[in-house]
Amino acid sequence: MIKEEHDLSGMGAPQGSAPMTTTVINIQPEMNVPDYIVWSMFNTVYMNWCCLGIVAFAYSVKSRDRKMVGDVTGAQTYASTAKCLNIWALVLGLLLIIMFMILKFTGTLVEPQ
Repeated sequence: MIKEEHDLSGMGAPQGSAPMTTTVINIQPEMNVPDYIVWSMFNTVYMNWCCLGIVAFAYSVKSRDRKMVGDVTGAQTYASTAKCLNIWALVLGLLLIIMFMILKFTGTLVEPQ
């Protein structure tokens, strides 16, 4: 047998090899939770019936803060409350405007002199 011909089957893996490692990167999908902050601002300025616009604005800001932190469930909860308050503020504000217009045009609303 020649010197260079040896049986390498019993030697195992090469000395420089290391176990295979993998890296997994989890990319979160973009959160598309509306915060209704513009609608709340409109209701605060124009339709602030019983301060519902201000409360809706506060919940909208809380929803935006939760979204920035990454708490999707909290952001959705605050956004849902802000949406409900905005709907009530808008409906009650419009009813109030319509009621005053009807009273003014029918002559039952007495204007101060």
